[in-house]
Amino acid sequence: MVRAAIGLGSNLGDRPRHIGDAVAALAEAGSLVRVSSLYQTAPMGGPKQGTYLNAVVVIDTDLSAQQLLERCLEVEQDQGRERRERWGPRTLDLDVLLYGDETINDVELSVPHPRMTERRFVLEPLLEVWPDAVLPDGTPLAGFSAGVAGQKVRKLEAVVPDRRTSLALMLLVVAGALAIWWIGDWLL
Repeated sequence: MVRAAIGLGSNLGDRPRHIGDAVAALAEAGSLVRVSSLYQTAPMGGPKQGTYLNAVVVIDTDLSAQQLLERCLEVEQDQGRERRERWGPRTLDLDVLLYGDETINDVELSVPHPRMTERRFVLEPLLEVWPDAVLPDGTPLAGFSAGVAGQKVRKLEAVVPDRRTSLALMLLVVAGALAIWWIGDWLL
């Protein structure tokens, strides 16, 4: 298994739903490790457009980097992504940020993501869920935080539950159901 980080962004339509659906789809590509909080950010470059919601997902996967990219593109398509203009508005944008300790530079995929260290809306959620993440050469990503500190990013409440939150909620529901069953059985 390879640990990979994927950046998620949305600024069209039901942004939280697009992000949540993408997290669920990406969980099927491997084992979901962590999901960051949501971050609201202004667009960088491109035409005038609405604000983004951003997040980062960390997964352990058996997919190759190319297969992971293809899965990301499928998920974008499933959420209605249309590629009309570079850096234009989108229902969903998924970027493979890190893929193990690999460096990949081909026409379709560049890993680590080439502008990752220049964007607070990528670094902050990534470091939230993978604080000791490093570039393939061993450089800690946390060292780039000071260089992007001036970029405006607003952390929102954790709307997309991570695996631990989902497990805790499931245990609470099961415990509640058992309690209701026990009380119902006791009253009869």
